[in-house]
Amino acid sequence: MRKLHNSHPQILVIGDLMIDHYLWGGCERISPEAPVQVVDIARETTVLGGAGNVINNLVALGAHVSIAGVIGDDENGEELCTMLDAIGVKSEGLVKQKGRKTSKKSRIIASNQQILRYDKESKDAIDLTSEQAIVSYVKSTIGLCDILILSDYGKGVITDTVAAGVITAARNAGKKVLVDPKGKDYRKYQGAYLLTPNKKEASEATGIVINDEESLKKALLNLKETCDLECSMITLSEDGIAIYDESMRRFPTVAKEVYDVTGAGDTVIASLSFALSSGLGIDEAAPFANHAAAVVVGKIGSATVTLSEIEEYESSLHQSTSDMHIKSKEEIVALSDRLKKEGKKVVFTNGCFDILHVGHVKYLQEAKSYGDVLIVGLNSDSSVRELKGPTRPVNNEDDRAYILAALESVDYVVVFSEETPHDLIKSIAPDILVKGGDYEGKVVVGAEFAKELRLVQFVDGKSTTATIARINGGETC
Repeated sequence: MRKLHNSHPQILVIGDLMIDHYLWGGCERISPEAPVQVVDIARETTVLGGAGNVINNLVALGAHVSIAGVIGDDENGEELCTMLDAIGVKSEGLVKQKGRKTSKKSRIIASNQQILRYDKESKDAIDLTSEQAIVSYVKSTIGLCDILILSDYGKGVITDTVAAGVITAARNAGKKVLVDPKGKDYRKYQGAYLLTPNKKEASEATGIVINDEESLKKALLNLKETCDLECSMITLSEDGIAIYDESMRRFPTVAKEVYDVTGAGDTVIASLSFALSSGLGIDEAAPFANHAAAVVVGKIGSATVTLSEIEEYESSLHQSTSDMHIKSKEEIVALSDRLKKEGKKVVFTNGCFDILHVGHVKYLQEAKSYGDVLIVGLNSDSSVRELKGPTRPVNNEDDRAYILAALESVDYVVVFSEETPHDLIKSIAPDILVKGGDYEGKVVVGAEFAKELRLVQFVDGKSTTATIARINGGETC
């Protein structure tokens, strides 16, 4: 996972872009004109939909995204371009086709219940000029891409010509194409790396009722052979993901609570693409996509997921390793900002934690009890030498960080090289700063940046210095 935090792959998304428009309000009366509800609109919101939701997921994971598609020369098209620009995605690959309507789906929500949806869009296939423009754009930029996604929502952009042109160009360039398919005939996607149909879609496309392992394997093989795929995949909702390249494997998932499956397919293809283009193999990318989808279905509405949220989910399943909880300063600052926005109380403490003992453990357990998330600032080796002398630390910073991160009470560890954590505390601005009881009546570095300072009494007779003294004296502990 640490590898993914440092990865920013360039991913090209080709597909049907749309705007999801929501009108939120309440209803307290029935219209005198007809037996319908009268909704008093309180607010409006818009988000990118269709292939745009794939883009949102990629941006949230940290990818650099470019887009190719077709919009209308209309007001909704201008709005869509503005929305893309707001998340740092350039619209130079979008073709404006005269007479075409940019897709916009408007939903009226009364007391959190959708009561009506109305659409304004064109669903017929794009014209020849637009097809050629898309394929030409893909060919001109494919050298800059790590991976390509075809996000087909059946709105006319991914025609046979576009699909074949993109996949051929990608194969010639040695690039993978991942496809979120639509319809029952998948032959237009021939030559892609993989498709991501769900079980129902795969059954309809293959004519095979998937109800056991044998039928699942048969459907996977059918898709692989029919579409000339390198890897065949079927998503299985709460049962995870099944793939087949040289053999069949299943990757289960566990969603703690399912609130809304909207956009889960977009999250799967986005996270798969992100993982594969970051150097992970399919057997690593599939569980990663599983976990990303599990986080998203725990949210309401089309949603995105961040690497930190996936880490938290994996940690809750006890599938995370210690090094996943060790962050750089930049990562921990961004993470603490997000946690505070989510209403979590962030606790910070720091120290050398050279030879971990029961005093450390009890201190950290009490510190964690003051909030929701405990971040531990760890002095680097050079910082410890400045404070403790040339013979310290006994354990290097990597070992100390890993052991700390393995403790149940510690959520994240960040190493700092300065003599004091002043700048780190300033950047994190924790809700609660925790220090040892020996700071009673003393100035605590960084206290001015925290909402509250709490002092924790140490366990008598337990310290790294005392432990080293006993070892040097030949005493047993």
